[in-house]
Amino acid sequence: GRMERGRRRSEPEEADKGSMKRTIIKDWKARLSYFLQHSSNSNKRKSKKAGKHRNYFRPSPEEAQLWSEAFDELLANKYGLAAFRAFLKSEFCEENIEFWLACEDFKKTKSPQKLTSKAKKIYNDFIEKEAPKEINIDFQTKNMIAQNLQEATHTCFSVAQKRVYSLMENNSYPRFLESEFYQELCKKTPITRAAQGT
Repeated sequence: GRMERGRRRSEPEEADKGSMKRTIIKDWKARLSYFLQHSSNSNKRKSKKAGKHRNYFRPSPEEAQLWSEAFDELLANKYGLAAFRAFLKSEFCEENIEFWLACEDFKKTKSPQKLTSKAKKIYNDFIEKEAPKEINIDFQTKNMIAQNLQEATHTCFSVAQKRVYSLMENNSYPRFLESEFYQELCKKTPITRAAQGT
């Protein structure tokens, strides 16, 4: 089958890439645990039941495999999203997912005042020229957003969000699925045995 062929082909390089791969995974794991800690702010209060934290633990291989079926599956899973963010960070394009998340949050905003202030913040962070996390969208879209800001509505960023979504879906997402880290998650065995010994 196709699988074995691919595996056989990559065997010779395995040995010399071994140590490098390990550091990549370690780096990834460090980033990932950072994201997981920071995205679980609600768990900051020491809960008596450690069980609360469980949803941040490593997903089952079955769960992880679901992420490859649809980009939405990945984004809908907290661990998956954190892993994807860590991956984008390693590719230096995490502004895409941050913009997408900001738009998701923006669409849920109820109060008109908040909408206006959030819209300005998103514009300042991601859209305007030289913005700290400037996303790569065309000039027309940027202009359209600038005009819409006067009367911020929930659809202000729809076009830009769709662009960024398909950019991630077509570029980063397939690369994420091929990443060593993701492949490891889909395997039945944990990445490190050492972690369990502690």
